[in-house]
Amino acid sequence: MVYIYIASLTLANLLVAWLGPWFSPINAFVLIGLDLSLRDKLHDRWQGKNLPVRMGAMILAAGVLSYLINQDAGMIAIASVTAFVLSQLTDSAIYQKLRGKSWKVRANGSNIGGAAVDSLVFPLIAFGGFLPHIVLMQFAAKVAGGYFWSIILDSLSRNTNHAKA
Repeated sequence: MVYIYIASLTLANLLVAWLGPWFSPINAFVLIGLDLSLRDKLHDRWQGKNLPVRMGAMILAAGVLSYLINQDAGMIAIASVTAFVLSQLTDSAIYQKLRGKSWKVRANGSNIGGAAVDSLVFPLIAFGGFLPHIVLMQFAAKVAGGYFWSIILDSLSRNTNHAKA
């Protein structure tokens, strides 16, 4: 899961650097939606095991990797790291408040908060201004993508658990 998280965040950064703001809602659904749901799976796996440090290291690794692959993606990488750190804090706080609920409720509830923060912060830094249409499209795409990926990840977890039994 860690490598998929880093690879998808890195790819999202590079695609936005290459294709520009118009592509960010597509990225938001496919790649950022995946990362939002993966971090909730990792949240459960790493609870009590330096969760903030591990999550921060993955986010930083993706930003550094994005920059190393394409130095022109530097501002995108900075925006991504900043937005994802802030959205991770929001996501984690909401995820913890939803303890006792099903994983899909916790994941999607926390994804809404994380997506809101990420959708506001990323374009401000990456594109140098408030772009309301990009913010709204990114937010909707991240929430929808997170929901899509939460169904897939939950199904994969159930299949893995049944195979172990």
